[in-house]
Amino acid sequence: MTEDLKNNPPGEGENNKMSNDASTAIAEKVNDKKSSGSNKKQILTPQGLIDMFEKSQQKKKVPEVYVGDTVRVGVRISEGNKERVQPYEGVVISKRHGGVNQTITVRRIFQGVGVERVFMVHSPQVASIKVERRGKVRRAKLFYLRDRVGKATRVKQRFDR
Repeated sequence: MTEDLKNNPPGEGENNKMSNDASTAIAEKVNDKKSSGSNKKQILTPQGLIDMFEKSQQKKKVPEVYVGDTVRVGVRISEGNKERVQPYEGVVISKRHGGVNQTITVRRIFQGVGVERVFMVHSPQVASIKVERRGKVRRAKLFYLRDRVGKATRVKQRFDR
């Protein structure tokens, strides 16, 4: 037990390794900014540091998802020591925020009951996002679909995107 603590002190688990890697990459970028260019000193503001960190945490390839689109989201689920990807398909009824905090709300009907899930787009739990079809809507939020039943919940298809 004590040997484990000597090798891995408390607080230095897998999570800290990931954050240390990200902070090291940010520190290298800061040093590169300071050394590049002329002899002018570039001071990185705290907000600039936060922006750089958030940019490093974002996924590189995320498709353009619009409200009204029918999407299939692959969600990572770990059961015991096994991990699998479970698809969740539905209509995007809202988008919120931007950057690393971007979320989408996906609604589907399961066994006659409406189910909504909120996904953080850049979360490691979201394995993939695939747009199945584009929807033609004139609202930013489609909360009115909650009151509709059956075929009235369908969204017209958009062909120009």
